[in-house]
Amino acid sequence: MRILNIVFLLIVVVCSNCFCQRQALVFQSDFGLKDGAVAAMKGVAFSVSDDLQIFDLTHEIPPFNIWEAAYRLNQSVSYWPSGTVFVSIVDPGVGSSRRSIVAKMVSGHFIVTPDNGTLTLIAENLGIDEVREIDETKNRLKNSEKSYTFHGRDVYAYTGARLAAGVIRFEEVGAKISGDIIKLEYQKPVFEHNQIRGNIPVLDVQYGNVWTNIDNKTFQKLGVKAGEEVHVRIMHDKKTVYEARVPFANTFAEVPEGKVVGYLNSLLNFSIAINANNFAERYKIKSGPEWSIIVEK
Repeated sequence: MRILNIVFLLIVVVCSNCFCQRQALVFQSDFGLKDGAVAAMKGVAFSVSDDLQIFDLTHEIPPFNIWEAAYRLNQSVSYWPSGTVFVSIVDPGVGSSRRSIVAKMVSGHFIVTPDNGTLTLIAENLGIDEVREIDETKNRLKNSEKSYTFHGRDVYAYTGARLAAGVIRFEEVGAKISGDIIKLEYQKPVFEHNQIRGNIPVLDVQYGNVWTNIDNKTFQKLGVKAGEEVHVRIMHDKKTVYEARVPFANTFAEVPEGKVVGYLNSLLNFSIAINANNFAERYKIKSGPEWSIIVEK
């Protein structure tokens, strides 16, 4: 009986350890949901382990828009538990010489992605602990070697699932990368000469609000209080697209419907909207590294 009890305890310990190794798997892509691409990736993941918990960050990244993929990761990753595995596939260079990598963040999160700039913002926010290049001789869906255009299914989903399920350790992904990863250039928030220069990384797409990367700490250097105005200039490739004095408020309702308002969004970054209307659509504003903004009192 004592031997049986010991065996039972060992089984419990082993199973517990296996369970602890399992992490959530989160997918992001520009595939949309009109066809079976996302379902195929999830099928591959479940074929690795049917115990995986799989979630979607978004599959509505605009086609080929690496910058927005970078932004959505930065917007979301830190809210997930350490150890969560993210698979991000916005890969216009699929099949080319670009590297397939897994980054371990200082926070303990893992991101499986092509090395094409997707990690630009999250690297600055969370910091990268280590990056490894995926060894496709070991971490690739069986019998997929002749497929050159769906690495999201054959390499990234498969590797991400194996990592999340505890089938492989991070060190088994592939060789450690010693050089720099690819990063996108953009205007970081800078306060000088009594004005702030920043970037428009993304739009609040549902409502057309313009979100900037000007954080609250930087914005406060202007000394602007709710009820006061700021001078705003939005530029695309250094050409002015919009310029006006804008009231700064805590909520949209502090200005009449149809009026422009500046505010701090849910990430506490300076943003611009039209109360009950679409600012981006009205003024033809978009987002990305080439879109910049100047704010001054």
